[in-house]
Amino acid sequence: MNRTALKLCSLAFALAASAGLVAAQDAYPSKPVTMIVPFPPGGVADTVGRPVAEAMARHLNQSVVVVNRGGAGGAIGMAAVAKAPADGYTILMALSSLVVLPEADRILERPPQFEVNQLTPIARMTADPTVLVVRADSPWKTYAEFIAHAKGNPGRISFGSSGNYGTMQVPMEQLKAATGTFMLHVPYTGAGPAIVGLLGGQVEALASGPASVVGHIRSGRMRALAHWGEGRLALLPDVPSFKELGVNVSYSQWAGLFAPAGTPQPVIDKLRDAARAAARDERTIQVMTTAGTRFQYQDASEFDAFVKADATAMKAVVQRIGKVN
Repeated sequence: MNRTALKLCSLAFALAASAGLVAAQDAYPSKPVTMIVPFPPGGVADTVGRPVAEAMARHLNQSVVVVNRGGAGGAIGMAAVAKAPADGYTILMALSSLVVLPEADRILERPPQFEVNQLTPIARMTADPTVLVVRADSPWKTYAEFIAHAKGNPGRISFGSSGNYGTMQVPMEQLKAATGTFMLHVPYTGAGPAIVGLLGGQVEALASGPASVVGHIRSGRMRALAHWGEGRLALLPDVPSFKELGVNVSYSQWAGLFAPAGTPQPVIDKLRDAARAAARDERTIQVMTTAGTRFQYQDASEFDAFVKADATAMKAVVQRIGKVN
């Protein structure tokens, strides 16, 4: 074969391969999509992930299967998606701990299990301020009583979390720093187990997104003392914010969708369209409202900027926390 013929064959092969790739992307998804929730059932990521997955499946005309893969404060599941094939068939419903965990690994002088830039933002779904809750039978009826006890009894109040440096520890560390108190941190494998620990009397308090605790508050099993947001929350109108109480702390637990970096843009666009459809789906909105949260949707570009800003802010928080056992 002469050189000209060889070049023509190579060009034809390249064009065929390119056409095949475009056709594969046009056909996406041709099989079920796996949505990794990097925490056990019962937490915010799970509460948001399941109805969103169902709505996305209706839009994509393909199953979106939720798989809970907890451990290490969410890092195991997040790292699994960061290292998954960039084909759109493995996506992540992450919480705001996503931007904390790599910096925490560096504080602990170990290689990060993943980096944020290994993931491509698809959409933010929710962003709820965390709420400080205790059991309904606890002796503290107000935040003032709670913090007075904490100040007078260093280390006697324990609080549960979804894991070291997770979205349930960070706001409590902010509160400790702002009030000069010491409370004992008890890490669990996820928000669900931490809530069980509170209800079972293993810990005295915790900070959680409203969706995980509002049902227990309404049923009379938990009492909300304050929250890390601005103003009053529509779901909990009688609960003051910390800023209202003179404590300068704020923290929101956001939940958002990501795909592995390098996922083809046409695939990202289809996932983004499905996420946007989920946020507008009346059935899903009702499920989320009943669960105690609401959509606060951000599209990919806006969410990308939001994640980068949050990563910068949380880096300083993690450095203040320092090493934890």
